[in-house]
Amino acid sequence: MSPSELQQYLHEHIPISEAMGVSVHTASPEAVRVEAPLEPNINHRSTVFGGSASAVAILSAWSLLHLRVRDAGLDAQLVIQRNAMDYERPIHGAFTAEARLADPERWERFRKTLERRGRARIRVESVLTFADEPAGHLTGEFVALTQG
Repeated sequence: MSPSELQQYLHEHIPISEAMGVSVHTASPEAVRVEAPLEPNINHRSTVFGGSASAVAILSAWSLLHLRVRDAGLDAQLVIQRNAMDYERPIHGAFTAEARLADPERWERFRKTLERRGRARIRVESVLTFADEPAGHLTGEFVALTQG
């Protein structure tokens, strides 16, 4: 799936992504990087609202799993179970969130568990960047459930 195809999918199926101005810059099974502008995500201090920063980070992480599950030929519903977000500095403009598997070596176990049991968990990390500097970090645990 190309970055533009993933962006279209997100805007159609997760409408808040379009309202937040999210654009997809990288879409591969190794990493997903999305960008969001300040304006629709601004708070009373003229910085990015923490909830928006968290939502963009979760969106990048979910998108990474969406691509990996799809590429593996699995039919599963993905939901976030829990997450921890660290905010390292204020974000005063457009920012990115880049997601990668927290433990790539666990992917095969995740895939086999999902096929065998119809349910599996995996951790994804997403790093927020503003002005080429880290601005936040999300660790999220996601659950995949097979359809049907």
